[in-house]
Amino acid sequence: MLEKQMIYLFSSILLTAESLDDSVKGGLFDFNATLPLMVLQFLILMLFLNFIFYKPIMKVLDQRDDDIRTALTIASSNLLEANSLASSYESQLAEARKNAQIKIEKAKKEAQKLIADQLQLAQKEAEGLIAEASNQLELQKKEALKSLESHVDTLSERIKAKLLIF
Repeated sequence: MLEKQMIYLFSSILLTAESLDDSVKGGLFDFNATLPLMVLQFLILMLFLNFIFYKPIMKVLDQRDDDIRTALTIASSNLLEANSLASSYESQLAEARKNAQIKIEKAKKEAQKLIADQLQLAQKEAEGLIAEASNQLELQKKEALKSLESHVDTLSERIKAKLLIF
């Protein structure tokens, strides 16, 4: 009886396994002759996509990368050139400012010297004019004194003559 039960148990397990095996058939990955066909179809699809889509897209992307790299190198070289030109212009501007400041100082000194020379010349002229005016005044004074003396002499002679007449 134990043997019958064991046989019955094994037969029911086998029937259940067979029924499970039937229900699993027809799934996504059956390991039969269609699997290599699906792999082949997948590989053909990949080759098709590779030649039709991926290679042209990769070519465009590579070209774009090259263009970007070229543009970046040109931009960096232009930036370096611009920086060197800017520093050159700044140094030239500093030199020009320095030269302009030197010229301004030189012009100020020349103007001050010219003013001092003109002032000295004007002072000499003024002193000359003052000396000349002083000399003329002295001459006029002497002439006035001479004239006054002659008038005094004539007046004193007249007064004397009038006093003697009386």
